[in-house]
Amino acid sequence: QLQLLESGGGLVQPGGSLRLSCTASGFSLRYWTIGWFRRAPGKEREGVVCITRSGTTNTADSVKGRFIISRDNAKNTVYLQMNSLKPEDTAVYYCARGDVNSLTKEAYRNWGQGTQVTVSS
Repeated sequence: QLQLLESGGGLVQPGGSLRLSCTASGFSLRYWTIGWFRRAPGKEREGVVCITRSGTTNTADSVKGRFIISRDNAKNTVYLQMNSLKPEDTAVYYCARGDVNSLTKEAYRNWGQGTQVTVSS
């Protein structure tokens, strides 16, 4: 059964760091594009960063220089390293499986359940 499971969310102070994990089961994520998205309260779900099967990454301007995506094929897991966190990064973070290099949610068909990230002092 195809599944994506996010973990690593929590409460962090502004300027802090968190690493989110997206672990896949039922398929090998190395052959797909895996994207991270987030949905802040009252806002639409937005693309944050993705990594294609070739390893190409695509990062939204709002997090460029702060968020880094990586993949561990042996663990079938994609990571999102989030540094210099800001209160406006507070959101539920989702990972998703897609076919192409895109930060548009319509390009993804399979989604995890999300993990909450709260940036607050």
